[in-house]
Amino acid sequence: MAAEATALWQPRDEGLREICGLLEQHISPNSDQSRIWQQLQHYNQLPDFNNYLVFILAHAEGKSLEVRQAAGLLLKNNLRATFSSLSSSYRQYIKSELLPCLGASDRTIRSTVGTIISVLVQLDRVAGWPELLQVLARCLASNDFNHMEGAMDAIYKICEDVPEELDVDVPGLSERPINIFMPRLLQFFQSPHAILRKLSLGSINQFIVVMPAALFMSMDQYLQGLFHLAKDPSAEVRKLVCSAFVQLIEVRPSFLEPHLRNVIEYLLQANKDPDDEVSLEACEFWSAYCDGTLPPDSLREYLPRLIPVLMLNMAYADDDETLFDAEEDESFPDRDQDLKPRFHSSRFHGSDNMEDDEDTVNTWNLRKCSAAGLDILSNVFGEEILPTLMPLIQQKLSATSDSNWKEREAAVLAIGAIAEGCINGLYPHLPEIIAFLIPLLDDKFPLIRSITCWTLSRFSKFIVQSIGHKDGYEQFDKVLTGLLRRILDTNKRVQEAACSAFATLEEEAADELAPRLEIILHHLLCAYGKYQRRNLRILYDAIGTLADAVGSELNQPKYLDILMPPLITKWQQLSNSDKDLFPLLECFTSISQALGPGFSQFAEPVYQRCIGLIQIQLLAKVDHVTAGVQYDKEFIVCSLDLLSGLAEGLGGGIESLVAKSNLRDLLLQCCMDQIADIRQSAFALLGDLARVCPAHLHPRLADFLSVAAEQLSAAAVKEAVSVANNACWAIGELAVQVHQEIAPVVLAVISCLVPILQNAEGLNKSLLENSAITLGRLAWVCPELMAPHVEHFIQSWCTTLCIIRDDYEKEDAFRGLCAIVRVNPSGVVSSLAYLCKAVASWHEIRSQDLHNEICQVLNGYKQMLGDGAWKQCMSTLDPQAVQRLSRFGV
Repeated sequence: MAAEATALWQPRDEGLREICGLLEQHISPNSDQSRIWQQLQHYNQLPDFNNYLVFILAHAEGKSLEVRQAAGLLLKNNLRATFSSLSSSYRQYIKSELLPCLGASDRTIRSTVGTIISVLVQLDRVAGWPELLQVLARCLASNDFNHMEGAMDAIYKICEDVPEELDVDVPGLSERPINIFMPRLLQFFQSPHAILRKLSLGSINQFIVVMPAALFMSMDQYLQGLFHLAKDPSAEVRKLVCSAFVQLIEVRPSFLEPHLRNVIEYLLQANKDPDDEVSLEACEFWSAYCDGTLPPDSLREYLPRLIPVLMLNMAYADDDETLFDAEEDESFPDRDQDLKPRFHSSRFHGSDNMEDDEDTVNTWNLRKCSAAGLDILSNVFGEEILPTLMPLIQQKLSATSDSNWKEREAAVLAIGAIAEGCINGLYPHLPEIIAFLIPLLDDKFPLIRSITCWTLSRFSKFIVQSIGHKDGYEQFDKVLTGLLRRILDTNKRVQEAACSAFATLEEEAADELAPRLEIILHHLLCAYGKYQRRNLRILYDAIGTLADAVGSELNQPKYLDILMPPLITKWQQLSNSDKDLFPLLECFTSISQALGPGFSQFAEPVYQRCIGLIQIQLLAKVDHVTAGVQYDKEFIVCSLDLLSGLAEGLGGGIESLVAKSNLRDLLLQCCMDQIADIRQSAFALLGDLARVCPAHLHPRLADFLSVAAEQLSAAAVKEAVSVANNACWAIGELAVQVHQEIAPVVLAVISCLVPILQNAEGLNKSLLENSAITLGRLAWVCPELMAPHVEHFIQSWCTTLCIIRDDYEKEDAFRGLCAIVRVNPSGVVSSLAYLCKAVASWHEIRSQDLHNEICQVLNGYKQMLGDGAWKQCMSTLDPQAVQRLSRFGV
């Protein structure tokens, strides 16, 4: 077959010379890369360009390895982009040239070929290349090192990229590929060559999660192999052994159970391995074990040996990059790589926002993994770990010389790590612990100051709860002022830790901050004048959190005079393409909600800027040259969310701003955007505007309702549940405002909401609650449309109403329930027990009108059924529900 394919195509010498020359320039550091890229694009138009590349990779013996490798990597990228358009004869030629190279004498060529083979398997499947499996099997059986290593490299990459491809039936093969390879892979565990041991173990490890029959049946041999490799001289192999045990304990713990003592003993040793990557992989086991299904008892006896290992590894390693960064004071400008990507969480209406707003990306290392392990052990074993841990912490803290600062820092980290899990055991000692930590805020070593900020923040709840107790307020005050001092630290890492810790304390302290608001604002705004870009982002969060915490207390001229001028100056300085606007937009969102109508003096320029940002970005999406900025969806999302904050804060006061802008049309465009985050924020704003100025939505009402209803189809919910949630809520808000005008979409909406309620398991709680509330609001304004269908959804609707907390939205839903019953009482009678349970879920109904309506409904059913049937219905309810129903006179 190879000879046949080769006979079909031969390179021209001139073409070979040109392409090799271009590749030589391509790998030269001083060449004009944009010109070369253009030339490569030109060559890419030639149908046989990839044939030249594979020929150079396979046969250009006189050329440098770098040129041949560059040809291979270019080929790999081209195949990804153009494989489907290649003729079958050229595909065959490329494959036929690659296979002999598996045994090439140079490892670079073998490795490049393995990478290309894996890409081809992804593109054409194993079934599309039957010769590959035969050649791989022959190479594995050959006992020639180059052939074995070349084949193993390719198999390892296939297992890494598409392991499922080796566990399928292939026409013409009596067994699945993995069944053919597995015995040989296991044999390689005994190979004298470390690379073969590594590649074979790494390949099999890729199958632990999917667990094909070939591995399941070979499990004993595999485990024996792991124990054999446990003391391997190669650190890469030992790391893979640890990784195997971690994966097995996560997904197949039953296989390890008979060997658990040996596994734990091994990992305790591996956790002290001189190679950091091995010890890090071993350290992952403790968290995986605690998160898994095996009983914690099996680990309990090892705690006295495990905890000292974790403590040992929690000290900074000498080469930890943090040690070098920590030397930087505030006069060092931020580098671009310091500015981690940030992700704004789109506005979400409901009880459980699924978004994770963690926007920092940190390097995972042994220190952090050990602290996480201690944290999870404390959550599983609680105060049981304290007798082992506390003497170690005290010992490290008592080492007061400068050379031992890393030990002291690790001890403070450990106290923070156990703050949650060991709180009961620590509780009697917390005043002394916090009193001990406060002076460390002024330690000479910046990393001790920063870790102390974090550890104190872990005890925020206790610090705030103690305010009413003896000396509690004084301690709260010392922590507060200590963190404010550190916010003004000269060291950038301490500034960051102090800001984050202060934001955590603010969330817990809430209105307790009010008496200290002036001093807090002075410190935060003083920091505002000295922080560089990265820490400014964290400071904005602290200011926004402060606004959320103290609310309308902030709305006093003496506070606004400190807070607003620097923020507005920055707002005016930043251009429309500056990403530093994002955190400032988020900060203004919190401030506008806290100040309420008090924000109106700042509202107009902020509102106009948001409108402008959305317009520019919508234009940039189609024509960034005319717009003058690059498109970035975050500008639209943050602007929509700030407009929502304005609507919430200003209430009806936003109406004059909306009236003289084109927000309505922009908003409709955003509701129809392809990007889910934009739609999510757009529907949140639609709901907010429906509440405060519905008249301005009126000219496009039908369009808004139609687009919102589209977000509720089963496919749309599956694709973007947060968008569906906000669209659902917005429809309900519009219904309450426009009443009968919602009628055209009512049946379309309920046909989407009912399946959500009927298939509630595993669905987002907010979507369920909003679906039940919106269903109720539609029933309230259009009962005659919904009443004929009520028997199809009354049970699942009432079941969801039971889980909604008492508030005005739940009141609206019950008004709809009562309205439907009045129109069609017989449609509900067979599900009366469900209705009664829903009514009994109320703790207190504040609206006397609604209370009276529910009394009428229940008493109406009691009369309709007669005493016997009513008592029968009551007997199906639990006594607490019956007792609650008595408040309604039944």
